[in-house]
Amino acid sequence: MSSGFGLNGGVSRCFPFWQEVLACYVVNTTNDDDSGKKICGPVLEDYYECLHHKKEVGDDHEQIPAIWELQATRIRSIQQAYRKAAAANPRDDGPKAGAIRNLGLLDKEEDTKAVLGK
Repeated sequence: MSSGFGLNGGVSRCFPFWQEVLACYVVNTTNDDDSGKKICGPVLEDYYECLHHKKEVGDDHEQIPAIWELQATRIRSIQQAYRKAAAANPRDDGPKAGAIRNLGLLDKEEDTKAVLGK
């Protein structure tokens, strides 16, 4: 905010840039001659960049699809490596069919038969 007060009190993030713009206008312009405003163009541009981040976003915006594609390629290669390792090394300590049917209660086939009614 150009008032100098941020949302949480204190100085806002762009207030120093605004002060530079005002200082430039005070030094380079008079009541009769406004030709000094052209000198303050870069300072004003810095202030607008602080407010809106147009240049920062514009530069990164062009690179985002390439970054996404690189990340997708890495994810695919990691997934392929994981699937290959899982296929090469089956789980030796995996649960047996009886343990799954008994919900982890070992040697309880009688309970399973009672529940299923067989």
